[in-house]
Amino acid sequence: MRHVDFNADCGESFGVYTLGNDSEILTEVTSANIACGYHAGDPKTMRETVRLALRNGVQIGAHPGLLDLVGFGRRNMDISPEEAYDLVQYQVGALMAIARAEGGEVKHVKAHGALYTMAAKSEALAHAIARSVYDTDDRLVLYGLAGSEWVRAGERVGIQTASEVFADRTYEPEGSLTSRKQPDALITDDTIAAQQVIDMVVHGQVTATDGSKVSMKADTICIHGDGPGAVSFARVVRGALTDAGVSIHAFS
Repeated sequence: MRHVDFNADCGESFGVYTLGNDSEILTEVTSANIACGYHAGDPKTMRETVRLALRNGVQIGAHPGLLDLVGFGRRNMDISPEEAYDLVQYQVGALMAIARAEGGEVKHVKAHGALYTMAAKSEALAHAIARSVYDTDDRLVLYGLAGSEWVRAGERVGIQTASEVFADRTYEPEGSLTSRKQPDALITDDTIAAQQVIDMVVHGQVTATDGSKVSMKADTICIHGDGPGAVSFARVVRGALTDAGVSIHAFS
């Protein structure tokens, strides 16, 4: 039987500002990528999200991003590999401490936003982050864009990787995600998203924006938890996977 992990970005509220619907989205997914205070989140939110994940039996993952609260970590920054190493280790270590205090454990790491897309194309950045994760705890799984520098860096460093695909993003012919600056970057139709997920998980391919077919390995599927219809979106996609005979459980 085919099986796949279903992950969502969570814990992205900050102070008095609330973003997403973590209490509901965490009933639909098997892994949570919890913001660590740089692009979003704060210590209180991190702790509350860890508790929610544990209550729902959801695997805990760290979601480090660029130090850019105003831009939600989605603006490129000219950081060095050394800076990337440090900022990832700092954020992952903070969440590990909170998770341990709550009786849980961080199992995976997935970078956020611009840091994720920058490293997907930069061998130096991806290697620095993979090394940072490995040096922090070599049992952690590195989540990264399928077919990108993320996966290759993890393999070189010797850390386990999970190839990630997206239900709500479109793809370019070379396998990269379409830039959010483009009008066709996001998929908002539940049916189209569900079909894209089935194509990737069951058939190992995705239709790019130019109509070409791109080979795609899918170990884990991302749903962005900050969207207005994220919960219903997740339910439709999960239902389609179940109907296709795909087992859904956390990546290990």
